[in-house]
Amino acid sequence: MKLEIVAPLGKIYEGEVKELTLPGEDGEFGVLDGHAPLVSTLKAGVVDIKKDSGEELVAINWGYAEVTPDKVNIIVDEAVPLAASEGHDIAEAVAKAKKLMADFAESNQALAYTEGKIESVARNLI
Repeated sequence: MKLEIVAPLGKIYEGEVKELTLPGEDGEFGVLDGHAPLVSTLKAGVVDIKKDSGEELVAINWGYAEVTPDKVNIIVDEAVPLAASEGHDIAEAVAKAKKLMADFAESNQALAYTEGKIESVARNLI
């Protein structure tokens, strides 16, 4: 299925994915190809993107997700992609993601869970 994540300053992510886990307002939920259509509010957390080539995370502060059977559109206020790529320092991205989460997390428990997820994936990228 196709995934698109857009913030006010432009596209954060666009591509084909196998599976997504989203931080819904009422709890995390997963999305696979062929999912029933829905619209959901997203809270501060991590969009977990699984592809054939591995896993990526995008930390978000809040937004909305529109799910259709073959595409997911995510509109967020602010996002930090956590992926190793040329010219991007993963340590800097992790620091930005942690700050974003600290500014918007609703509880210390949610913040600790999200930071743990970020650090776990960051270790795999280094």
